[in-house]
Amino acid sequence: MYPALVLLSIVLLVATTLPCLRSERWWIRALEFPRIQFAVLAVVLLLAELAFLDLSRPGSWLLLLSVAASLTWHLWWIAPYTALHQTEVDSVSAVDETRRIRLLSANVLGTNRQSEKFLELVRENAPDLVLTLESNAWWQTRLDSLEKEYPFTLKCPLENLYGMHVYSKLALEASSIEYLLSNDIPSMHANVKLRSGERIRVRFLHPAPPSPNEATDTRKRDAELLVVARDYRKTPSPTIVAGDLNDVAWSASTRLFRKISGLLDPRIGRGVFSTFHAGHWFLRWPLDHLFHSKEFRLCRLQRLENFGSDHFALLSELQYDPSHSGESGNSLDSDIADEKEAQRKTDQEKVDTTDVPEP
Repeated sequence: MYPALVLLSIVLLVATTLPCLRSERWWIRALEFPRIQFAVLAVVLLLAELAFLDLSRPGSWLLLLSVAASLTWHLWWIAPYTALHQTEVDSVSAVDETRRIRLLSANVLGTNRQSEKFLELVRENAPDLVLTLESNAWWQTRLDSLEKEYPFTLKCPLENLYGMHVYSKLALEASSIEYLLSNDIPSMHANVKLRSGERIRVRFLHPAPPSPNEATDTRKRDAELLVVARDYRKTPSPTIVAGDLNDVAWSASTRLFRKISGLLDPRIGRGVFSTFHAGHWFLRWPLDHLFHSKEFRLCRLQRLENFGSDHFALLSELQYDPSHSGESGNSLDSDIADEKEAQRKTDQEKVDTTDVPEP
């Protein structure tokens, strides 16, 4: 038992420590994803070590302290996504239908053929906008059945798992499909005209994940998020940024995005809302995101049921309130080091805020 506990404690400590490095290698950054799983492992290890180790030996206490330190570190990152933390986004007190916007976003999985289940989710939840990721030509033929109710569309069917579609009840103005960093990975940008006549900006993203089969480092993913963050700060306006960002809510890169942009995360103080992997409850983390500027309050945030994809759909309902100052506010502020890091990441990929369209 002792050798096994030593080995597991060392593995946990290494997996906890490596993401502290500034390395952008995919396998190091991927270690940020399973923080909840690492925390559970740490608890199990602590209990096992207390039960089986000889606590009169200094080595036993060294093991206990290393595991306790790992647990504390992971909990520090996870805690904001629990009810123990103050909410970052205020809840709406009274719904104004003319200023409400409901978005259903989902990575549908290109090989998934259960389109009727997804369309049923759309009918049940009646969103104003439907955003799909990984949607190809096959999915477009099924999604086009929405056009009677959702006449405003953006369509980019691709067979490389980066296709993207938007179907909207609300008018889309100055809309565009852009390829910010890669010629085969699109993003979508538009102004949405609310029922009140007011306009808000939306940006939908789906950068490549850190993996040996996709991107061996996170440089392009991070740069895409950060150039959008820097663009918002340069020209602030009521904005929603959403999509499958292939990054977890508690990663250093998502944290840097929040610092640079100042955009708010409605999950803070409310829950994790893990959307991937829909088929494995023990390997699940939040990859699908929605961030927004301070002019919004939250009506509803809900993870929907499985529709055959490896992702759950996420339903987000916000209310635009231009007089709202965001009393809770983003709890993160950037410093000089953050600004330099964001500049470095965008410079190394040769992307600038001038590349981001202004709807």
